[in-house]
Amino acid sequence: MQTAHDRRFFVGTDIGGTFTDLVVLEDGAPPRLFKSPTTLPDRSGGVLAALELAAEAYGLDLLEFTRRIDHFAHGTTAATNALIERKGAPTALLTTRGFADTLLIQRSMTSWVGLGAATGHYSRRRNPEPIVPRASIVEVTERIDSAGREVVSLDLAAVRAALVEMRDGDTEVGALAVSLLWSFVNPAHERALAELIKQEWPTAYVTLSHQVAPVIGEYERTATTVINSYLGPVIRDYVNLLETRLRQAGFTGELSIMDSGGGVMRAGDAAARAASMLTSGPAGGVLASVALARRLGHRNVITSDMGGTSFDVGLIVNGEPLVERISEVGNYHLALPRIKVQAIGAGGGSIAWVDEVGALVVGPESAGSVPGPACYGRGGERPTVTDADVVLGIIDPDHFLGGRMKLDRPAAEEAIRRHVAEPLGMSVTDAAAGIRQVADNQMADLLRKVTVEQGHDPRDFVIYAYGGAGPTHAYAYAEAAGIGTLVVPPTATVHSAFGTVISDRYRAVQTTDPQRTPPGADDPAAHLDSDRIAATFATLIDRCHADLDRDPRATFTRIVYLKFRRQTQELPVVVPAGPLDGQMARHLVEDFLASYERIYGAGTALRSAGLELLTLRVEGRVRVTELAAAAPQRRGTLAAAVLGQRSVHFPETGLVPATVYRGESVGPGLSLPGPAVLEFAGTTVVVGPRQQADVDDDANLVITAREDS
Repeated sequence: MQTAHDRRFFVGTDIGGTFTDLVVLEDGAPPRLFKSPTTLPDRSGGVLAALELAAEAYGLDLLEFTRRIDHFAHGTTAATNALIERKGAPTALLTTRGFADTLLIQRSMTSWVGLGAATGHYSRRRNPEPIVPRASIVEVTERIDSAGREVVSLDLAAVRAALVEMRDGDTEVGALAVSLLWSFVNPAHERALAELIKQEWPTAYVTLSHQVAPVIGEYERTATTVINSYLGPVIRDYVNLLETRLRQAGFTGELSIMDSGGGVMRAGDAAARAASMLTSGPAGGVLASVALARRLGHRNVITSDMGGTSFDVGLIVNGEPLVERISEVGNYHLALPRIKVQAIGAGGGSIAWVDEVGALVVGPESAGSVPGPACYGRGGERPTVTDADVVLGIIDPDHFLGGRMKLDRPAAEEAIRRHVAEPLGMSVTDAAAGIRQVADNQMADLLRKVTVEQGHDPRDFVIYAYGGAGPTHAYAYAEAAGIGTLVVPPTATVHSAFGTVISDRYRAVQTTDPQRTPPGADDPAAHLDSDRIAATFATLIDRCHADLDRDPRATFTRIVYLKFRRQTQELPVVVPAGPLDGQMARHLVEDFLASYERIYGAGTALRSAGLELLTLRVEGRVRVTELAAAAPQRRGTLAAAVLGQRSVHFPETGLVPATVYRGESVGPGLSLPGPAVLEFAGTTVVVGPRQQADVDDDANLVITAREDS
């Protein structure tokens, strides 16, 4: 019989604004889940605290436990936080003469980035704080044209003088971004500058645009290059500290970091690819949901992650996560493919307040883990969504985090009374219900937005709910969005951490190789050079395979981005396996036209308008974690699961008795009618009065409308 001392573990972690999540996997066993408060400013402290909880659960000391970890995967918001809070490394930009203002102009979108196109946002326009001040932008005399020919030679002497002045002056610059016009066609000048920087300023962190974003679009490429340099030293220090703390604790295995694009990368690559970590944490949850959707047979899924600070939503369409080539983060557009996740400031720690016109507002400001909601008893005095859940009877103050953390209900009531109930002239219970409804409706609005904007009806989707607060609110926001089936996986409370440890090692490379078909062509595909496309893909696959250490297990996906001529929005089309010949080119064109009409409506695809193919991308994957499946769970019994009843306030019913279950004792085969509350160690699942929850063979809670409702 295997003992704890014979075991080998795979660990995934995700650091949120309030809690640090950790999951442990081993052969033939179900995942084990742990949560610890996030520690600031050194977030590695929360990771070590969660590891200590895990070690204790396995009957091992920390050193023995960490020695038995073969693979440690990590998702984090460190890059996002540094960008939003503008706490990156002071950065200078070297760019082609005449293009110094590219980053500041942002295609004339500076005051609109992040607001959307609605004119109702006009009064909220603002220019983002520049990542690089104008004084730190160095114009380089050089020019290479769109064909890759040198038009103006590179003036290395002038650049050397500028570097020396910057290095020896009063500037605090420690990172350099090099983004020259058309460098992705011919990178010779960028490589020469890199060699010069190595000679004159060897300690500077350097990013070259042709390496990080070799695509057309000088603004997006420059922004990606600058932000990678801005975040690089921060991520380098962050990962080094985490790895040092883990090694000191006895860890000797492989450390991986979650990549926003769809997998994990080696920790040693993280600093060079810092910009690709901007949605590291949320990407893990989407990837875990992809694996679950394949197991359950769900083709279309909305992923919803509600933690302490934010509500993150992604889409799985036809079994694959929605990926965007150009993304907006921190008010800049980046030319890096990433799993598309949209977020709003709605979490358990979101603060409720009454504005100057007497309207109840929830978020986006969060109480975080320190001081946290008023009920935490850590000095927080302003009411939050979690405080409302406590007052409404949804969260048991004595069972939070499995009883490890006691909550203060009177403090929650007092915060709501002072800041919401009295200003609005209502009872504390009604004020708490209002806080919850405002938050739930904000989240339902986002669910509708992310589906409808992509041409989908939200009613055609299943929703997966996870995060510490997601299962607590999902019954309400799913109903409000018109979504009939809700799934809460057994890993819900640490779902993003689970995604990091089951994800493949991943690398994506892309390039621009423009081709255009003439307007009026009956067969646009006949004007595409399929041999040239195939050759470009072969080069990209070789680069991607090299980045994956030529691992023979690597698999590759080819993607082309197509659009109509003179339009700005591209659509991705996956290239099926097989030779890329004329017949395949026609298949790609037809796929593009069908996708276009699905999003924009029947009859909108004008074949005669002509097409443009600009970007080609290759994604490579190597399986990291190989584990035997867990044994089937025992069928559940209600007698073992029922804890009793308590009064819970629902908007549609008011205060009613709800059955309370011990979540870990709810096994496969059970059907639980609402209203009900399932208390897990890391989250609370709510089944609404008009719903029922059925437990499938894998312990997923499938919540649907009751037939008698």
